[in-house]
Amino acid sequence: MSLAAIKTGGKQYLVKVGDKIKVEKLPGKVGDLVKLDTLLITDEKGENIQVGKPLLKIQTEAKIIKHDRGKRISVIKYKSKTRYHRTSSHRQEYTQIEITKI
Repeated sequence: MSLAAIKTGGKQYLVKVGDKIKVEKLPGKVGDLVKLDTLLITDEKGENIQVGKPLLKIQTEAKIIKHDRGKRISVIKYKSKTRYHRTSSHRQEYTQIEITKI
């Protein structure tokens, strides 16, 4: 079984086939296959390593499981001695994917 380092949404993830991960929202419908940029592929022992410069020509495929929104995050701005404070919040959208092929 091989491991791959993929890049999506400005972040990198180390995944293998069958992993389910949450990433920044991706375009597509539930059940669609998406291709993700692959930075590195290796076996579990770490003996055979392929590193891209910066990307490999091989792309990792994943299936979209669901689109959802995360927990509410509070954002507080405060400046002392000036009576300034603002509170706002938001919920980040994400896509849950399952790695199908490396």
